[in-house]
Amino acid sequence: MTSTEPRSRVATGTSAGGPSAVDPVLAAAERQRLERAFRMPRTRFLIGLPVAALLLIWSFNGAQFNFVKLGEGAVNMGEFLSRLFPPDFSKLGTILALLLETFQMAVVGTVLGAVLSLFVAVCAASNIAPKWLYYPTRWLMNIIRSVPDLVFALMFVSAVGLGPFAGILAMTLGSIGSIGKIFAEAMEQVDRGPVVAMQAVGASKRQVVQYGVLPQAAPLLTSYSLLLFEGNVRGATILGLVGAGGIGLELTTAMRMYDYGHLSAIIICIIVLVTAIDQGSALIRRRIT
Repeated sequence: MTSTEPRSRVATGTSAGGPSAVDPVLAAAERQRLERAFRMPRTRFLIGLPVAALLLIWSFNGAQFNFVKLGEGAVNMGEFLSRLFPPDFSKLGTILALLLETFQMAVVGTVLGAVLSLFVAVCAASNIAPKWLYYPTRWLMNIIRSVPDLVFALMFVSAVGLGPFAGILAMTLGSIGSIGKIFAEAMEQVDRGPVVAMQAVGASKRQVVQYGVLPQAAPLLTSYSLLLFEGNVRGATILGLVGAGGIGLELTTAMRMYDYGHLSAIIICIIVLVTAIDQGSALIRRRIT
């Protein structure tokens, strides 16, 4: 055995008889590195905690949040909830037909929104898009995300008339601002190794995105698309309030007519639909991750 063999065995943590304990010096250095990486900076925490507390108190006061009023209003809330029972399922056929329309709106809006958001996300990912394209696209998504979906629904209702088509267009446009940003951030988190390797061998931008970015980001993109679908189902019930199709208009009519039994039946059916979609989406996400 040469003189260099023992040192190599110590460095690699092996001995002549097989694996041995890791070098204590290296182990201690690694432990200290991990502690520094996961240790919360005390100075920042001590400064940030009172700032966060002051911000929360200021927000409570500005928003006029009052626990006393909430307690006093509990009686009225209980009275309102008591009026919802028993539910009236005499119009179950109408409810199911409108829920089916709501579901169809969410499917079409999600597919169109996800596809368009994917193209927008490519232009808004800092590791793919040039700066002259990155910043305008980010600003565009910020503008879209700042406008409520109800405003888009009113705009499209005035353009194409009442019905689910206006709701689909509103959901599609609203999705670009919200899910497009998440898609872009998912693309930014991919491993840079394959991307750099493809760029080094002269791959085009399309090839880099198609073979280097999308395969790595696909599980996250699919998961976010399912979350978008769940949100669109709930959002479609709200868009109906302005005549953009779905169950929302029937829900509003029941509230205005004080038909609490019918209102309760609608709410129960919406809960069942959203729960079923949530469970199905969770099952799909577990399969792809």
